[in-house]
Amino acid sequence: MRQIRQSRKLRNVRYDVRGPILVEAQRLESEGHRILKLNIGNTAPFGFEAPEAIVADIVHHLPDSQGYADSRGIYEARTAVMNYYQSRGLRDVRVDDVFIGNGVSELISMVLQAFVDDGNEILVPAPDYPLWTGAVTLAGGTAVHYRCDEADDWNPDLADIEAKITENTHALVIINPNNPTGAVYSVETVKGLVDIARRHDLVVMADEIYEKILFEDAVHHHAATYAGSDVLCLTFSGLSKAYRVCGYRAGWVMISGPKELAEDFIEGLTLIANMRMCANVPAQHAIQTALGGYQSVEELIGPGGRYYEQAMLAHRMLNEIPGVSSVKPRGALYCFPRLDPEVYPIEDDEAFVIELLRAKKLLVTHGTGFNWPEPDHFRLVTLPAVDVLEEAISRIADFLAVRR
Repeated sequence: MRQIRQSRKLRNVRYDVRGPILVEAQRLESEGHRILKLNIGNTAPFGFEAPEAIVADIVHHLPDSQGYADSRGIYEARTAVMNYYQSRGLRDVRVDDVFIGNGVSELISMVLQAFVDDGNEILVPAPDYPLWTGAVTLAGGTAVHYRCDEADDWNPDLADIEAKITENTHALVIINPNNPTGAVYSVETVKGLVDIARRHDLVVMADEIYEKILFEDAVHHHAATYAGSDVLCLTFSGLSKAYRVCGYRAGWVMISGPKELAEDFIEGLTLIANMRMCANVPAQHAIQTALGGYQSVEELIGPGGRYYEQAMLAHRMLNEIPGVSSVKPRGALYCFPRLDPEVYPIEDDEAFVIELLRAKKLLVTHGTGFNWPEPDHFRLVTLPAVDVLEEAISRIADFLAVRR
């Protein structure tokens, strides 16, 4: 009989955050081992709960959520998103500029399917959130990775971006605050990125899902603010991280700039939205409550708050390990430490994290899984409580001690 094989479209598509390392973790769990999973920014398993008002609003609207909704999203949710951006100075945003999806991840895939033709090149940061590279590839395009500079607090290398633009380049992806590095870009950097898009007639795709998770003096700047009326900007955000509702799957994309030049693309995006009928309706009712109500994330991101204290602890303890250096995260939920190749000559970083998993029952993600070109980094999720995180990083230190 003929073998049933996966589509050739999946060739070169990877999502290592849930790849072979997770398969090995699940195998170990089946043998009875307890695995501390620090590979995914999933808030609920670490004791973070959704604000009560959000849960109550979803429950209240369940009787009204049994049918399909507008494929772009319910009116109340899109209006709330519109008002949110208008309150931040983007006065030209309209309800029809907003599409609601099952989280930012779905919307990234939808937008790229509507936008990318075979052979198109999309500029994606390295390191990146790997869905961007995978979704570009699946849509038939080529992800061209521009380097973020670890020596410059992981800011994008603007000269490297310009050097990689060709006649086939169509868009520039900006991940700010950044996953996996925790970088938050300055206003000068954001302006510089948008200016590159302006000079080269590129669409900006701004992944801003961590925009409310900022530490100390970090300030988030919307790329759309500087894109203005002459650069098409697609801004992605949602509720998962700031409102601790990863499983609810409630996100949006907002379109700004010269929309009159993008009518054909928007028609294509609408077609794809129609094909999937609609986003999860109950979760859409949470958006208005979340954006308009008390912002409880503020309790988490300052001194004494869990997001802040855990991120700072991880940064400090990682840098205390000989041969390990970690840039201080200014936002998001991760550290992306470097293993000095002179101390730890690692050739295969996936094999390295699998060895760590087997030895210490601790699951992290290797740096090449985020399209970083060298096998000398890994990503650590900083969501566990301080005592658990201390234990986890101590396990890493013990594991590395025998490799020096």
